[in-house]
Amino acid sequence: MGKFSEFRLPLKNIPEGVQEFEYHLGKQFFVNMESADIHDADLTVRLTVTHKHDIYDLAFHVTGTVTLICDRCLDDLIQPIDATYDIAVKYGDDYSETDELLIIPESDNWLNVSYMIFDTASLAIPVKHVHPLGKCNRAMSALLRKHRATKVDDEDAELTDQLMDEMDSMDSAPDAADERPTDSRWDALKKLSPDESGSEA
Repeated sequence: MGKFSEFRLPLKNIPEGVQEFEYHLGKQFFVNMESADIHDADLTVRLTVTHKHDIYDLAFHVTGTVTLICDRCLDDLIQPIDATYDIAVKYGDDYSETDELLIIPESDNWLNVSYMIFDTASLAIPVKHVHPLGKCNRAMSALLRKHRATKVDDEDAELTDQLMDEMDSMDSAPDAADERPTDSRWDALKKLSPDESGSEA
């Protein structure tokens, strides 16, 4: 049996009317899909198939959670998923697809819906995987603050600075701003000033 055999929908055996199907997605499903972002999952997929004349209307509803890695602190990030996807399927001479209609050859008795389910879940995940402000791993956040001044060429430096500044403003420690590392370029300039050099002492 193939990795996704349980997701083979027996279209030609579905009578006219409404039929319900349910699937559970765990970690192995996303391993089989070779998804690098999703490290674990607990998802329920409810598929409603409405067969009317020669059209099969497929309505997917995916709910549950997936485990990602936070881009900011690298800890696990539990991301809720609640997504839907609708598409109509009909038989025709050859395979073709649009956003709303999938045509499959008459010779296909089955339709594997695994990739439709995967795309529905994946598209519900935000591009940036980050904890809410103040919820990141504190030790890793401190390291980010320590090293961000040396990462001026990093394409995400501006975003990182903004996020860290917001985290600093939420920090309950009164001296958090004093502990923030300064820009090394300013430190070098300070060494040239009379007060720092001691020439006027």
